[in-house]
Amino acid sequence: MTQLDVRPQVGDTVSGVAEGDVRGKGLGKGSVGLVGSAVIGISTVAPVYCLTSTLGSTAGEVGVQMPAVFLAGFLPMLLVAFAYRELNKAVPDCGTSFTWTVKAFGPRIGWMCGWGLVIATIIVLSNLAGVATSYFWLLAGEITGNPSIAALDDNKLVHITTCLTLIAVATAISYRGMTATKGVQYTLVGLQLVVLAIFVAMALQKASAGTFDTGLDFSWQWMNPFAVESMAAFTAGLSLSIFMYWGWDTCLTANEETIGSAKTPGRASLIAMVVLVGSYLATGIAAQMAVGAGGEGLGLGNEETSGNVFAALAGPVMGPVLGILLFVAVLASAAASLQTTFIPVARTVLAMSTYEALPASYAKVHPKFKTPGRATVMAGLATGAFYTVMTLVSENVLTDTIFALGLMICFYYALTAFACAWYFRKELGRSARDLFFKGVFPVLGGVLLAAVFFKTLYDAWDPSYGSGSHIPGLDVGNVFVIGVGLLALGLVIMFVTERRSPAFFRGEVLTTSTPALVVED
Repeated sequence: MTQLDVRPQVGDTVSGVAEGDVRGKGLGKGSVGLVGSAVIGISTVAPVYCLTSTLGSTAGEVGVQMPAVFLAGFLPMLLVAFAYRELNKAVPDCGTSFTWTVKAFGPRIGWMCGWGLVIATIIVLSNLAGVATSYFWLLAGEITGNPSIAALDDNKLVHITTCLTLIAVATAISYRGMTATKGVQYTLVGLQLVVLAIFVAMALQKASAGTFDTGLDFSWQWMNPFAVESMAAFTAGLSLSIFMYWGWDTCLTANEETIGSAKTPGRASLIAMVVLVGSYLATGIAAQMAVGAGGEGLGLGNEETSGNVFAALAGPVMGPVLGILLFVAVLASAAASLQTTFIPVARTVLAMSTYEALPASYAKVHPKFKTPGRATVMAGLATGAFYTVMTLVSENVLTDTIFALGLMICFYYALTAFACAWYFRKELGRSARDLFFKGVFPVLGGVLLAAVFFKTLYDAWDPSYGSGSHIPGLDVGNVFVIGVGLLALGLVIMFVTERRSPAFFRGEVLTTSTPALVVED
């Protein structure tokens, strides 16, 4: 299909464009409103998928303080959300973290920030595809009543083939544009939230009836983060909690396609985060009351079931019929997020190419669908390759990559938060609002995330961190190898790109004072 190349040449100028504006990139303008943007943000986070993947792991790390850690993880996300909102008002660009950090700190730091966002998204996409594949076969086994069909997921060839098929389908839907994406999401997000509400109600009923011996009575002490036994356990739990909120910034990445691009994405992201924290707290507390946080039986911390909690709790909590509905919700959650998570990576790559930080071919936009087609396909191929390799190398790919993802998230969110304070540094004295929302809150959020990043990096050196697996011959955990290895790979690619696109790295293409180069549709 023909692609539209919207990449202007260095030196092109457009008169009458205010400083701080950005280049139009040929995306479909006005495709999404406030509700649609919030729904896409919630869908990208995939609350049901996040809960089944990390509810047990978080309880295993911090015990009954799991709800407190959910709240603790929400705090830096909220503070960083203020930074995103303020930066989006000034520079509503689909490159988000990349564009803003370049304007604040220069091309190299900005490029690495963009790389952090891209590689974090690839990791999430691979995990989403893996969870969707597992639940596809689990659901097929439940519907047919044939355990041998569910067991097909244990066959690596079948698992990888199914996973690649799901990735291909999600890539094709995302390729067709924001309107197709939005239409699918309303149903899938609504299904997730309704099923979560049913699960919470039934878990509370089971807790009230004392159905399970491991159940617990509610205690306000669960909300005390200082009761976690050790700083290492708290940091590990916090890293998982931060992962559970990742994706709300997709609202901002779609800003050039949103009605009211300067204000609507920021409002949508805050709505999405409030819905998420409410869902997580309600589900976590209800599950903990029903089955407890311990490592025995159905307890959330049981290592045999903690990586996929809802697979273990669906039948006991919701019964054989409604339990299938929970399987459907997890599959829908992973599939919906698999589709929307292509939005941030494709649009970040589009922006990086438009500003000459990546090859020009990725700046091409499909003339009909108004999507970064080549960047979307590239993301799909990279996701498939990453998941295939990690699945063949590690038996604990989901656990290890989720912990490594926490490093990537903290890395680029913290840089973006610091970029906000620096970009607006001359405005901080104008009013108390500017001081707090453009300076104090972003810096505090950035400091918290940076602290989690370095503490996780230190802890991940231990081979027992994460899944406890490591590469033979190296006395270093897989989480450390994956996280540091991906950042090092980014440096290598950046140096190669610098040799091929020197103008961007000399600061000639995108700076704080660079006028926008707008390309009309």
